[in-house]
Amino acid sequence: MKRLGICAAFLALLLQACGMTPDGPAAVDQARLLAAADDPANWMTHGGTFEEQRYSALDQINEGNVGQLGLAWSFEFDTSRGQEATPIVVDGVIYTSTAWSRVYAIDGRTGKELWRFDPEVPGEDAIKSCCDVVNRGVAAWKGKIYVGTIDGRLIAIDAKTGKQLWSVLTVDKSKPYVITGAPRIFKDKVVIGNGGGELGVRGYVTAYDTETGKQAWRFYTVPGDPAKGADRAASDSAMAMAAKTWFGRWWEMGGGGTAWDSLVYDPEFDQLLIGVGNGSPWNRKVRSEGKGDNLFLSSIVAVDADTGRYKWHYQASPGDSWDYTNTQQIMLATLPIEGKPRKVLMQAPKNGFFYVLDRENGKLLSARPFVRQSWVESIDMKTGRPVMSANAYYEEGVKMIEPSSVGGHNWQPMSYSPRTGLVYIPTVQWSLTFAQDNAFRFKPGHLNIGAQVGGNPAEPMGTGALIAWDPIKQREAWRVPQPEMINGGTVATAGDLVFAGNAHGEFTAFRAKDGAKLWTFRQPAGIMAGPVSYSIDGVQYIAVVVGKGGGAMGIQDANRPRFRQPNGRLFVFKLGGKGAMPEYDLALAPANPPAERFPAAMVAAGGAAYGENCARCHEGVAAPDLRRANALADREIWKSVVIDGALTASGMVSFSRWITPDQAEQIRAYVAEEARALQKTEKK
Repeated sequence: MKRLGICAAFLALLLQACGMTPDGPAAVDQARLLAAADDPANWMTHGGTFEEQRYSALDQINEGNVGQLGLAWSFEFDTSRGQEATPIVVDGVIYTSTAWSRVYAIDGRTGKELWRFDPEVPGEDAIKSCCDVVNRGVAAWKGKIYVGTIDGRLIAIDAKTGKQLWSVLTVDKSKPYVITGAPRIFKDKVVIGNGGGELGVRGYVTAYDTETGKQAWRFYTVPGDPAKGADRAASDSAMAMAAKTWFGRWWEMGGGGTAWDSLVYDPEFDQLLIGVGNGSPWNRKVRSEGKGDNLFLSSIVAVDADTGRYKWHYQASPGDSWDYTNTQQIMLATLPIEGKPRKVLMQAPKNGFFYVLDRENGKLLSARPFVRQSWVESIDMKTGRPVMSANAYYEEGVKMIEPSSVGGHNWQPMSYSPRTGLVYIPTVQWSLTFAQDNAFRFKPGHLNIGAQVGGNPAEPMGTGALIAWDPIKQREAWRVPQPEMINGGTVATAGDLVFAGNAHGEFTAFRAKDGAKLWTFRQPAGIMAGPVSYSIDGVQYIAVVVGKGGGAMGIQDANRPRFRQPNGRLFVFKLGGKGAMPEYDLALAPANPPAERFPAAMVAAGGAAYGENCARCHEGVAAPDLRRANALADREIWKSVVIDGALTASGMVSFSRWITPDQAEQIRAYVAEEARALQKTEKK
């Protein structure tokens, strides 16, 4: 890998000397990305380099002086919804996306806005996203910035002016697809996946020409309706193989398998590695008659970068019934395995095992649990398959399963330091009960789980920790407990530091070798996104986007007082930084129960309807706390919002497709009683 980097750097310099590399803003091309590890002043692609190790070779900020780190500047975005983007930095300019798929260009030295782009996502598309109107970042290539939008478009933007150059619709708008992930670019192709698995869609990844937006190839991740024949896509032959592992009429419910986050280009084998998501519905009994592996759910799939043709796959959770996605970050490295250098990929997906695979052929090299798990006995190294636990499937009774559907590691990025040989993972430990949902009826555009999922009274909220994992010895090197179960991503640096944020708004520098806390910056908004490092004129900066949200990802510890979610921000730090801390107004409106009282049966019915339709957004921190809503005190205003869609433009769509006006009033009754209880608490 190091030799490849040296050669790539030489090639990049040669091409630049010959005038064959782009100039101007966002001057990124294949040669420059191949040499990205030797150009740490920039962060030109989502994971830092094609290897996506999220490692910076900058060391001006180090374990000896990090205590002198201070705020250089901050930039406020125009929305308080969830913020999950990893910034891209090219030649002193930061390009980042925010909630609602908006894009900003910002001067990396001063924080001055250069331009902003609003794709004007329709508010009604917000309901299609399981976990808020988030966006994880943009891509840069030859003077253009690319972003995927919640409503399913891929857009190319002029990096100099912020004007749209082209837009292509990548999804079927009759289906509840969304895009929340960052595009990836290689060899004049921009690739994007999609989300919406629980809502009833079929996953795929598409490659487009970076200059024109013309489709180059498409790879489906699960088979479609057999009666419709071939898909005329790069995945045709693979789908014939996959279809043998599915049963029943899965295509009527979408099937799932959405590739909503991790897409990694591997230049050494000229392949794209796709992290594939969960089934739709979650429960294999509902989805596939309780039979079959259901390829390519919960898998890593390798396809030819030029054609999209299938090369190999590894399925981590055959017959997934637990929302165990493999969409989590895939990183590439060369590691000494059994005394020999092996070109590997590493992944810590939701199912709680840390995997090391030979990326030439997908052969499993090692797999060990990095959190507690109860769904398997072990991983059979001869077959690569899990040996399933008697606790795994819940068709015949209630099972307590861990990791929960949140996973042992969710989308928050991990990082790898070649200096320490450790991977730094934001982990989650939580167990939930699963049981067969015998009353399940598929509802297009609604969360379709096919299971009754409940909490563990002994562990009402999960716990979070930042751990350092040795991928060769497959064991934990150190751990630092975090304040809540969902915390921020990480970046490792040559200064022997690991930077990570947490749910309470603390941004911390840890010593990479032992996890000692060396420096912490505090602000009120929770942090989920992955930080980056860059330099301008010899000055190293650390940057992180802050703002918690993301539906279930935004759930707070019940013991922590809630506050009004401020707008998201980009915080940037440097040694000796003297930037002013922003002022925040975090005061919440008081509880607002109506004067009327409601029958207990009505409140109980409303609680059930609230849990099915409202909780996934309103139990987080980005969507309003309904106990404090002005509309709660007035039946007609409540109906105008919930049934008539008066606030559609802001993302609160009409729920008339799923509930009746009577049910809306039942939900109001339930929230009213919750508001009354809150009011008593706040008066104490």
